[in-house]
Amino acid sequence: MYLHIGNNKNVKLSDIVGIFDTDSATISKNTKNYLSGCERRGETVNVTSELPKSFVLVSGKGKNTVYFSQLAVKTLCQRAEELPC
Repeated sequence: MYLHIGNNKNVKLSDIVGIFDTDSATISKNTKNYLSGCERRGETVNVTSELPKSFVLVSGKGKNTVYFSQLAVKTLCQRAEELPC
């Protein structure tokens, strides 16, 4: 199954490691460093031209990717729960 994370972008539900709120998660220096490293390595994808509200960490096919989404964590989690297993 796939989760729609905004702007016609879908990610495989089983590959999602976590869904994080951009405001609260980026308070931590460790998270900031991790996201900066991902950006330097080209492992980030902006699925929005708006200010992102969340980011989705996906691990699949031997690589990690961080997707920045304009959708709130609550919205993404609700969508994930509504998918049939």
